[in-house]
Amino acid sequence: MRTLAVISLKGGSGKTTVATHLALAAHRRGQAVMLADVDPQCSARDILAARAEPGPDVIATAGPRLLAAQFAAVGLKKDLLVIDTAAGAVEDAGEALALADLAVMVARPTLLDMAGLVRTLSLVRRLDKPHMVVINQAPIAREGVEPPVVKRALRGFDYMRAPLAPTMLRGRAIYQTALETGRSVEETPDKAAAREAAALWDFVEAEMAAVKEAAQVG
Repeated sequence: MRTLAVISLKGGSGKTTVATHLALAAHRRGQAVMLADVDPQCSARDILAARAEPGPDVIATAGPRLLAAQFAAVGLKKDLLVIDTAAGAVEDAGEALALADLAVMVARPTLLDMAGLVRTLSLVRRLDKPHMVVINQAPIAREGVEPPVVKRALRGFDYMRAPLAPTMLRGRAIYQTALETGRSVEETPDKAAAREAAALWDFVEAEMAAVKEAAQVG
């Protein structure tokens, strides 16, 4: 079983949106998925509870109980455990990272999010975990040209040596409206958003496979 930790120490980045979409993407592709919701607000749990069709299993837990949740997922023969961590909870993030094969950090292309990412990157690097950054809620490019705010953010992420996922999730309302009924944007008519979510999952899955292969070789 693989374990994916979705982390943002700054609130409002859309961390739960990314975590639930990754869990739903894996589920839609036939994988047995459990989502561990460590956020006290339990937003991921509530989102998946609103789903009309079968979806990933979800458990509300806390950082100190994550190991038990991981054992439970193994016992249930899950293929993937997605951990949605709590914003600002450094200890819980550390617990999640200790168990994770790959860390996905979420940040919007804003100065405040980039400043918050510095702490998250420091934690991930200190624990020597494979990681990537997903840019979320990015303004939509016009005629292939990124808005200035995105260009500035890309320069900032490059300065921080933050490894970016090649797919950004754009600021589309459909991400939130889909989650209101426990659905992924891949289950809506919005083809642009569906392509984004699918491409992000493909990249994350490939990265997890590469981490597993490297561990076996090592």
